[in-house]
Amino acid sequence: MSLDHATTDLLRRLAPQVLATLAHRYGDFGRAEDAVQEALVAAVERWPLDGVPERPSGWLHTVAARRYVDLVRAEAARTRRERTALDLTPRDTLFAAPPDVPAPRDDLLELFLLCCHPALPAPAQLALTLRAVGGLTTAEVAAAFLVSERTMGQRISRAKLRLREAGARFTPPAEAERKARLAVVRQVLYLMFNEGYSASSGPQLRRADLTGQALRLTRRLHEQLPGDGETAGLLALMLLTEARAAARVGPDGELVPLAEQDRTRWDRTAIDEGRALVERSLTGSPPGPYRLQAAIAAVHTEAPSTEATDWPQVLALYELLEHLAPNPVVTLNRAVAVGMVHGPAAGLALLSEVESGLLAGHHRLHAVRAHLLELADDRTAAAEWRKAARHAGSEPERRYLLRRAAAMSDPSPGRCDPGHLPIR
Repeated sequence: MSLDHATTDLLRRLAPQVLATLAHRYGDFGRAEDAVQEALVAAVERWPLDGVPERPSGWLHTVAARRYVDLVRAEAARTRRERTALDLTPRDTLFAAPPDVPAPRDDLLELFLLCCHPALPAPAQLALTLRAVGGLTTAEVAAAFLVSERTMGQRISRAKLRLREAGARFTPPAEAERKARLAVVRQVLYLMFNEGYSASSGPQLRRADLTGQALRLTRRLHEQLPGDGETAGLLALMLLTEARAAARVGPDGELVPLAEQDRTRWDRTAIDEGRALVERSLTGSPPGPYRLQAAIAAVHTEAPSTEATDWPQVLALYELLEHLAPNPVVTLNRAVAVGMVHGPAAGLALLSEVESGLLAGHHRLHAVRAHLLELADDRTAAAEWRKAARHAGSEPERRYLLRRAAAMSDPSPGRCDPGHLPIR
């Protein structure tokens, strides 16, 4: 037997809360994370047989706490120093508190910041946070980093050991260090959402479990940091993007690009919330990358169609974003806006800046080039659509790209629609 979707989603939400409580209680992130993972395995094995407990958080906390003590005892026995290694005071005893003790309000934030400790290199920070807080399995984290599950498991183990050796504690960092760690936290949530919204591989276009988890965690982070403009911008960006989710997938799971979406199916409640966040966050300090991306998404949600989109405003925002945070992906998106405002030749000229860098051979680079060529009524667009399809990871994207190639190759009238945009 296996868990249903709702129960799996419940475990994803509860795991970081239980981990935060244990890490705060015992002060040992590595063992606490191992204990929570074992508790999750136990839940997967027992809950289909016994049913979901009346107090699932308390059940997980109790099992994880017992596993933690077992881990400490096993390690102490191996080193023949059980009495010294355990050193359990009344506060550290398993039954010192009821099993469903609520976590302090800031536990989740401190767990984020602990995972993003400066003793770890940036890739290790990202991997550890995706696993411990994001709820991704080691295999899922490995897929995001394009390495084997075994390699990623070793990296995560080394990261936890490094935290222990560095004496990392479950305490707030200094203000200067906190700012740097928060930047990594936001990046982790952004990566998690992106992987859920556009799965990098597999038969599904999106993974609602990942986008849902990223949204929940970002909302929690915003609640704890209401004055942080970039966190508000990130939440707005997620809301405005996820609002299009229902219209982005066809009845057979096929990709429906932005230009073809039925905009009446967009979630107006999420759009209203996202746009309100954008407006509030832009009135304070100078905008950062997430607020600017959210502002671009807001412009798209205001338009009744692709043709009616305020492309000059989108281009101005992308120019500001590229100046603030230069990135090949930003340049790629700016090329689309340039093509819509100044014509496809201008957009194609801009692509030369990124075609030999990190995006060389990436399917989105080929898709943007194909789109701009198609706008120029250049028949070579078909070959670019096919190149994009060869490099695409997910099946729905690959099918869409091949469909665009076939449409461009068809010599019949109306074979290409200039309203089509590359995948969004």
